[in-house]
Amino acid sequence: MPLSLMDLLSLFSSQVDMFSGAVFIQVALGWNIYLSVIALLIITTIYTVTGGLAALMYTDTVQTFVIIGGACILAGYAFLEVGGYDALMEKYMNAIPHNLGNMSAQCASPRPDALHLLRDPYSGDLPWPALIVGLSIVSTWYWCSDQVIVQRCLAARSLTHVKLGCVLCGYLKILPMFLMVMPGMISRVLYPDEVACVVPSECRKICGAEIGCSNIAYPKLVVELMPSGLRGLMLAVMLAALMSSLASIFNSSGTLFTMDIWRKVRPQAAERELLLVGRVWTVCLVAFSIAWIPVVQAAQGGQLFDYIQSVASFLAPPIAAVFFLALFVKRVNEPLARLVFSLRHSQEPRDEVRISGLRDSNPQDKASAILPNIQESLTHTRLVNANAMVMMSCAIFLWAYYA
Repeated sequence: MPLSLMDLLSLFSSQVDMFSGAVFIQVALGWNIYLSVIALLIITTIYTVTGGLAALMYTDTVQTFVIIGGACILAGYAFLEVGGYDALMEKYMNAIPHNLGNMSAQCASPRPDALHLLRDPYSGDLPWPALIVGLSIVSTWYWCSDQVIVQRCLAARSLTHVKLGCVLCGYLKILPMFLMVMPGMISRVLYPDEVACVVPSECRKICGAEIGCSNIAYPKLVVELMPSGLRGLMLAVMLAALMSSLASIFNSSGTLFTMDIWRKVRPQAAERELLLVGRVWTVCLVAFSIAWIPVVQAAQGGQLFDYIQSVASFLAPPIAAVFFLALFVKRVNEPLARLVFSLRHSQEPRDEVRISGLRDSNPQDKASAILPNIQESLTHTRLVNANAMVMMSCAIFLWAYYA
């Protein structure tokens, strides 16, 4: 696996998360963007460095319920304000700012194909062949080989838990269309002069980016639409989501650097040294991410979605290629691939296996140590398969409906 690319992707992901969190705090509280980033990072770094993966998994579980609940409340307020789903589809196409400058109303309006996922291959701003092929490559990297995802799968109690967790992620991945994308559209309908600004000088006054202010659509909706108590709840929700993502990236990047790079430099390093090196690397990653914020602001005109996709499109394909080769070409896999628990269907003494490359303090216990049995019961297999089919059916229907 090209570890250098994975480290780079971790770096860019953390920078985007920090910048998006800073934008939200800036809109909600009026703080300076660098002060917002530093406050966000101090809290995240403390519980990442001191708690490790276990702390992340517990906090992620709690934050998931808070995030989904808060997003559902905001979506309800937003749809109520705009007049419902049908009113949104009608009003969105006419949502243009009052100050057009030298631009025509047609240019300032949403594209005619804005409500379609699959767009014309020649005239579309996101041609459907590029969407299907490009998104498949980037998604293969993220969902199948990104350390943040893989680390949690390998830490699961059993293979059944891994599969059910992945199916649950599939269900949750359906929600952003209704909890994030459509509220963002509603924000443009309700606040076109800010979210849909087209005059560079006006955009710079509103959000600091001349190309547009779509980055502030969601926080603008929170600040302007929700009552005071729920506004504080949504602030906590957004910060929880961002800190959860940042903490996962920091922890995974620290694991990659420690186990795959530092251990090659110092093969005899003790567990305490590896732990210390991982924490120091996390602090270095935080410092580098802060220094990179001006680049994120300048790249792609400060448009976060475009920046994320441009970076991932350059760095993800080699990782996706390695993943597909490992699946379909047996000679590509190293003999150590047998250590992956999903490839094992039998119990085996651990005296042939070195877990995480760390020395066992008591070698006599190795013979008695047994790898966990990953065989599944027929009931669990059927439950996982049935849920996977339902989830895929829902996803295919929604793709077909909005295509």
